[in-house]
Amino acid sequence: MNLFLFLGVIFLMIFLIGRFIEKLRVPWIFAALIIGSFLAIYNPLPDVTSSGIFEFLATLGMYFLLFMIGFEIDLDKLKKRGRFIAKSAAFIILLEGIAGSILIHYLFGYSWIISFIVSMSFATVGEAILIPILDEFKIVNTKLGQSVIGIGTFDDIIEIILLVIVGLWIGKIAGNQDMQFPLVIFSLIVLFALTAGFLALKEKGRKFSIHNIETLFFIVLAVLFVFLGIGEIAESGPLAALLSGIAVKTFIPKKRLELIEKEIKALSYGFFAPLFFLLVGISLDIKYLVSFPLFILAVVIVSNGVKITGSYLMAKKELGVKGSLLLGVGLSARFSTSLIIIKLLLDSGIVGKDIYSVIVASSILFTFIVPFLFSRLLVRWKSSVMRQRKV
Repeated sequence: MNLFLFLGVIFLMIFLIGRFIEKLRVPWIFAALIIGSFLAIYNPLPDVTSSGIFEFLATLGMYFLLFMIGFEIDLDKLKKRGRFIAKSAAFIILLEGIAGSILIHYLFGYSWIISFIVSMSFATVGEAILIPILDEFKIVNTKLGQSVIGIGTFDDIIEIILLVIVGLWIGKIAGNQDMQFPLVIFSLIVLFALTAGFLALKEKGRKFSIHNIETLFFIVLAVLFVFLGIGEIAESGPLAALLSGIAVKTFIPKKRLELIEKEIKALSYGFFAPLFFLLVGISLDIKYLVSFPLFILAVVIVSNGVKITGSYLMAKKELGVKGSLLLGVGLSARFSTSLIIIKLLLDSGIVGKDIYSVIVASSILFTFIVPFLFSRLLVRWKSSVMRQRKV
């Protein structure tokens, strides 16, 4: 089977499985991760999935995901979040990061620095999974709903910091091996200078007068690939993709972006991102997971237990006992960012397939369990949640 037939069959399977898992309140795009996991067990087409073209398309999927993360970050909203949100997010995520790093260090034998970065990446929140549930139960504007969304949004800051650290770390490793170090530093300076320039020109961007959808779309793609080109020189492509999303979101006026937002998301999530998730699943070491299933269970228990405990300690007075427990369950949702970080660490050789496989397998479990558990608890405790003052 050639690559075109392979992609045709894969996209059809993603569509069919995606329609099914959406009924379980799981984003359809995770169907690609599921299919990839099955291909990790038995792959009849290793020549196709290991080909340079497929890996290039999957890498573009990662870059487009990072671009969308930067694109969807609202810097103004992040500045306005209240003290409760900021304190809760910092405490809960840091607590899980510390507990997770202890587990990873002693269970897998990695250094404290690597253990902490991996655990912090896994501690981030995929609030996008829960927003449809909050909306369906009409609790978006309650204290619980706003706490979930607020902490998930504030968590974006931590995601950016982690991606910057990982990107620079990987760039340093690759740069020292393949090119002159001054060139790497110069490229990074240019990258950050470009981003700062777009941010500084925010007021000028309001005069951006192009209305043509096709032209706007090409301008956005041009910005992305210019950033990626400079980032590749510095061996920091992921960081460049993230910064390009922030730059575009800041510079181009909101009314102009609304013209092409659907097209950008369709290209990112409809074509490239599923291929990245497919490759993430294919990269799993199934034999390792079968040999050490208790490692997955340990990560799930520690991660979820710490998240619920931290939420209870921070939010009991604000949300009540049931509300704080619901918050902890909701914040256990995972999404793309942690998978991107752990894949980057694997590809750079910083971590091995042992911790990579366990983290990805744990993410799959969380993605299915959390929405179901959160919905069931909401049905049982909705009256208590709805008695909270609206915000």
